[in-house]
Amino acid sequence: MRLNELNVHERRLWDAYPQGGPVDTRDARDTPAAPDPVVRAGVITALLLGAHTEHGPGDHPALRLTGARITGRLDLAFTDVVAPVCLTDCRFDEPPQLRGARTRELILRDCALPGLVADTAQIDGRLAVSRCRVTGPLVLTRTVIHGDLDLCDTAVRHPEGEAITAINAQVGGNILGTDLAVEGTFRLSGASVDGEFDLEGASLRAPGRDALDAYHVRVTEDFTCHPRFSAEGRIILSGATVGAAIGFCGARLSNPGDIALEAVDVTVARNFDLGLGLAVDGGVKLDGTRVGTELSFRDAELTHPDGTALSLRAIQARDTDLRTGRPVDGAVDARKAHLGTLHDAQDTWPADLRLTDTTYDTLASPLPAAERVRWIRRSPGGYHPQPYEQLAAAYRRMGHEDEARTVLLAKQRHRRAGLPAPTRLWGHVQDVSVGYGYRPLRAGLWLLALLACGALYFALHTPAPLDPGKAPPFNAVFYTLDLLVPIVTFGQEPAFAPRGAGQWLSYALIASGWVLATTVTAGASRALSRQ
Repeated sequence: MRLNELNVHERRLWDAYPQGGPVDTRDARDTPAAPDPVVRAGVITALLLGAHTEHGPGDHPALRLTGARITGRLDLAFTDVVAPVCLTDCRFDEPPQLRGARTRELILRDCALPGLVADTAQIDGRLAVSRCRVTGPLVLTRTVIHGDLDLCDTAVRHPEGEAITAINAQVGGNILGTDLAVEGTFRLSGASVDGEFDLEGASLRAPGRDALDAYHVRVTEDFTCHPRFSAEGRIILSGATVGAAIGFCGARLSNPGDIALEAVDVTVARNFDLGLGLAVDGGVKLDGTRVGTELSFRDAELTHPDGTALSLRAIQARDTDLRTGRPVDGAVDARKAHLGTLHDAQDTWPADLRLTDTTYDTLASPLPAAERVRWIRRSPGGYHPQPYEQLAAAYRRMGHEDEARTVLLAKQRHRRAGLPAPTRLWGHVQDVSVGYGYRPLRAGLWLLALLACGALYFALHTPAPLDPGKAPPFNAVFYTLDLLVPIVTFGQEPAFAPRGAGQWLSYALIASGWVLATTVTAGASRALSRQ
């Protein structure tokens, strides 16, 4: 490149390059509406690849250009750029090409670009594309960035495909996406971030498609999407590992009729916060996720009326807060989940709550057992014993033995509803007599009532002795006890033979005694085995 071929702005840039001096071409405009001064991409390429050889001792070459229109293709593919580059308020005619390049630092601020191709590039410092307007794809696949990736306040528009592609990218600092606006898919599956991933206030739009695909990403610190974050389309975090917390507080997620947030098999060291104003139109699927401390849906609003609004199958958390802002519109599936300490509110219980094989250590709001039984019965699909046993165990750990027995009695009644008619009849007898053994006081009351009836009848209608010479003196109370208690005998029942109505009464007392003995024995067995 010959110096006499350079225009005035290119010559200023050429002269300022060795010392890294800034060149602002806006001061050459006659009016604010005047066309941007032109700098050819070839001149920039020549400078960055060593065309300027007049470097003195102590020089720190850098390319700092403001306000220019850059014509032609800035092609630095597979090159080694030794100087930092800072372009501000520049307009590019073609997407810059940095595929496979190695650069020290690249800063694009307030620029307009038809795209940027920097896949497999290595950037030793920071890559900033901030406050820019990008009308084509931003390609960062397998790019290695040793500093931050700064996308703050940038708008990337490529609605028909992938607007940002950073598959398997490696970022040694933070990904900063505050107020980032993306039309099209933001894909960074397999990427690793050795800092935080901040999308506070970002807007991602890919209706009916993946708005954010962060499958199997690794984030050393926080993954933050609150507040003011919004997304149209599916958010995918499945397989992600986050070293601190994940936050969607105050976010708006929309993917009607489908999954809005898919975070299956995620590992997060601290909190997974999906509350405090989160609104979701679509399903939230967190199956198999492991949360180090708290999983929270406090004050969230979840809407997926024709399907599962919240799937928590097989998750693990130390604390789980399900106190949503209003009842979840759709099913909540927590089968096989371990919820730790469970926080919930009766007025926001979902209508469809699936708790089969769900476990929890304690209930922050235990409530009376009768209310909690109604909570369990919100689960469709018929009788399942485990939710009752888990609830009874939780009451026992809190020292509420009476409430635990109430739950287990409700379990037997629910089980009875699905049995054949003869077995149901026997179940009703056990329930009425001693509450399946969980109400043993009833047996004593029944015995006293039957004893009083029998003793009164036989006191007025003394049965005839079988052998008048050998029969002991008749005692109506002990004769009735002989009939009622099948094991103990007082010598009265074999010595006397009632007739007529007395004979039928004796049969009824004997049968009642066997029923009471059987049910009391069953109840004692359950109590001893802690079923």
